[in-house]
Amino acid sequence: MKVDVILGLQWGDEGKGKIVDVFTPHYDIIARFQGGPNAGHTIEFDRKKFILHTIPSGIFHHSKLNLIGNGVIIDPFIFIREIDKLAEAGIHAEENLLISNRAHLILPSHRMLDAVFESLKGQAKIGSTLKGIGPTYTDKFARNGLRVGNLNEKDFMERYRALKKIHLHTIGSYSADLAGFTLDGLSFEAYEEKWFEAIGRMKDFRIVESEQFLNNSLDEGKSVLAEGAQGTLLDVDFGSYPFVTSSNTIAAGVCSGLGISPHRIGRIYGIFKAYCTRVGSGPFPTELIDEAGTILRRNGNEFGSTTGRPRRCGWLDLPALKYAIMLNGVDTLIMMKADVLNTFEKIKVCSQYKTSGQIRDEFPFELSEDTLEPVYQELTGWNLPLNCIGSFDTLPDPLSEYIRFIEKETGIPIDMVSIGPDRDQTLKR
Repeated sequence: MKVDVILGLQWGDEGKGKIVDVFTPHYDIIARFQGGPNAGHTIEFDRKKFILHTIPSGIFHHSKLNLIGNGVIIDPFIFIREIDKLAEAGIHAEENLLISNRAHLILPSHRMLDAVFESLKGQAKIGSTLKGIGPTYTDKFARNGLRVGNLNEKDFMERYRALKKIHLHTIGSYSADLAGFTLDGLSFEAYEEKWFEAIGRMKDFRIVESEQFLNNSLDEGKSVLAEGAQGTLLDVDFGSYPFVTSSNTIAAGVCSGLGISPHRIGRIYGIFKAYCTRVGSGPFPTELIDEAGTILRRNGNEFGSTTGRPRRCGWLDLPALKYAIMLNGVDTLIMMKADVLNTFEKIKVCSQYKTSGQIRDEFPFELSEDTLEPVYQELTGWNLPLNCIGSFDTLPDPLSEYIRFIEKETGIPIDMVSIGPDRDQTLKR
């Protein structure tokens, strides 16, 4: 068996969680392969809305196993808070959730470091979620990190205190202003106390050698769906650096984030919005700072599910989309939030960039609004609601034309279109 992959092709927030939830009935195991609580995957069904940060989006299907892979980093406090929120809705994640013993832990002091480093950047802030993501991955690659598998070791507290001491020393070496700083509304000491309480509860979950578990499952004929977080254009190597996340969000990250070889990768599903959004700082060539951008934000409820920050909105960027398709080897495209464009009589799509008087089709190394101007093509909008559409074949002609235009430009078929937030508002070709 192969591992199929679902990942985002833009700057995150594409709607991966919803599609993972829709796909879950067809798989045995859903596995997150990177990122941490900076992710926010929203799933809606039965008039209920859930936002997941660390737990895979297949958790709502009780008969399916969900795995937090080794490439994911976990804040125990946030993780247990998420577990409790699900329990309030009658979903008991401990029954079908596994955790890799190689997944790294986000310490309270990692979050303090994150806040210090971001504050020191001043106007050059990258828009961190302040969840400790960067410092935790830094310790991972500096070989200082603590992993889930260390929790039951005798020297865990000794190693925790040693790493915390390094963090506090680093923080003390900067003249950062941390007056009034809290961790989710708690003092550092209160947060740390709850963090250790959460550590105690994490030990009750099934902690596995995830690479062995997944490869054995594949050998037994089990089907696996890998779930990505963030988006391709936030990849630490290939995104709009330095305004990126700290992990590899592309398909290649599945291998290192789950412990499987490249030849075990199956179909790759690339998810994109019918337009573009971005949270936080960083270049965004097609950003709309006008009424159209406001309409997109309002119609799409474009506010970060992790931070609550308003998302920047703009027209679809084809050079960026084609770049993401190339990096990931996408087999099939899934277009999200087509309904957000319902009220537009005309829709623009960036098909090329203009820089230094030259037209280019490629996504550049330096993505700067000062030197890069989007070249637009204009298409007719459908300008009507989609809530009565029951099948892919009955989409309004202008929307079908929009889909065909994107397919022609990218060379990849769009086999699924989302026309609303609920899991049932998903049309399959």
